[in-house]
Amino acid sequence: MRIDLNADLGEGFGPWRMGEDEALLTLVSSANVACGLHAGDPLIMDNTVRMAKAGGIDVGAHVGFPDLVGFGRRQMNIDLKELTALVVYQLGALAGIAAVNGHPMTHMSFHGALGNRVAADAGLAGQLVAAVAAFDSRLIISSSSSRAIEAAADKNGLRVATTFLADRAYDDDCLLVPRSVTGSVIKDPAQVLQRVRQLLEEGTVTSLNGKRLAVPAHSILLHGDTAGAVELAHTIRREIEHGGGRITPISRLLS
Repeated sequence: MRIDLNADLGEGFGPWRMGEDEALLTLVSSANVACGLHAGDPLIMDNTVRMAKAGGIDVGAHVGFPDLVGFGRRQMNIDLKELTALVVYQLGALAGIAAVNGHPMTHMSFHGALGNRVAADAGLAGQLVAAVAAFDSRLIISSSSSRAIEAAADKNGLRVATTFLADRAYDDDCLLVPRSVTGSVIKDPAQVLQRVRQLLEEGTVTSLNGKRLAVPAHSILLHGDTAGAVELAHTIRREIEHGGGRITPISRLLS
């Protein structure tokens, strides 16, 4: 079995650090890099791409709402034309830095509140995924389970790598439970590991209401800003490799 292990990285700002990017970059195979609107800045983006290139790790644009104070986790009412431009703006920012460093961008993902909205709204997914395709039809969309995103990607000829969020609860439609709901973020490392084992052994996740759902995952996501993320990444990587699996960058899984 081959599976990608990825993390959201580059989410500091100026002198303020968020997470342990250097350590995580020795453990993951793909990095979703903040593009300056919900977190990150040009220098952090450049440093993250450089480290990813040195480690042979895929880099993708992690695009979100322009919400530095709220870390992109608050819903924002933005005109669709403007929101589409903001997505393209973020793709272009990381693609430029990646190109200069000789390490082309391989994928993209939607962050936080924007990701939750796109995953549940077919109309919005259609518009934003079409913009991704117009920007670069070779990009892979890394996404949690979402019929809206999958349908839009299929229509626009894009590949989707379904990502399992090991530390986030799912509802009965296999969508992420909003962070405002009690139990939406799973903080117990033992529980997170058990969820990973269930995914690897059965290809399923148990929803917050106790329903077993099929998740045909290509990748497992860790949040770099989660306390204990590095140790958790070590544990998950060992679990995959002890089971005979091989950690593989996202682009090589869907090539």
